[in-house]
Amino acid sequence: MTSAAGPRRRWAQIGLVVLEPEERTARLPDDTKKVPYYVRVRGFLQGEANIGDIVTIETLIGRSVQGELLRIEPAYGHSFGQPIEELMEAGIEARGLLRSLEGER
Repeated sequence: MTSAAGPRRRWAQIGLVVLEPEERTARLPDDTKKVPYYVRVRGFLQGEANIGDIVTIETLIGRSVQGELLRIEPAYGHSFGQPIEELMEAGIEARGLLRSLEGER
């Protein structure tokens, strides 16, 4: 499919090593220092490719980044994890305290 802007651009996710272990700061925990600093970046795939290929994407801010194609049209999977009962109770108590302080004015 093409449009006035040209061929359809597909949303994709790539992965790449930014720093090798020897390039990382010495101030990291030992287990962290032993592994590369690896990032995942999302953007528009530049051309046709298969999972595992080295590709270039264009990010939403216009940067070109090259890395291994991990996913085409990746889904968003945000999660803040399981609810923590103590924090939920603390939030209720804090709101109650704030309401009582507002009533004292």
